Amino acid sequence: MKTGDEHIQHQPAATNGGRVEGRLQELGIVLPRPPKPIGTFAYGVEHAGVLYLSGTYGTIPDEQDDDVLPYVGKLGADLSIEDGYQSARLMAQNHLAMAKAVLGDLDRVVRVLQLLGFVNAAPGFRDSPRVLNGASDLLLDIFGKDPGSHARSALYQHELARDAPVAAQLTLAVRGQR
Repeated sequence: MKTGDEHIQHQPAATNGGRVEGRLQELGIVLPRPPKPIGTFAYGVEHAGVLYLSGTYGTIPDEQDDDVLPYVGKLGADLSIEDGYQSARLMAQNHLAMAKAVLGDLDRVVRVLQLLGFVNAAPGFRDSPRVLNGASDLLLDIFGKDPGSHARSALYQHELARDAPVAAQLTLAVRGQR
């Protein structure tokens, strides 16, 4: 039922870290350190008000501070849709950690523009969009409906490096300079 207040955006309370950090805190999310690059590239490149983030996986640091995948394998064979969803959610947290490393402040993010996602799928698996909802839902929860809504591709892959279940690139509209 519509209340007439649908146009009002939820604005989380600001904390010492800003609006986005406050929203992460409300959601009980502590961003990890950015994943260590496994190649020669930057976390992201900012140009003309757009931040192009490199691809990443749903890794977490282990006790030795190495990046490990808590979910490994193919969706539809080794992993459930829920496993893939959780891996995509971790991946989005890694993207935000990378964005913070590049921007210095996540409040510089004006809008999530695009998520280009890849799902390591077994033959016959057809639920790639549901898997990548793990990332999309988190971005919407953090940034809100308008700034968090984004274009998305959910592509099927027969293999991903490290046998990761999901990988993606994220593109953000940003304001100001550091």
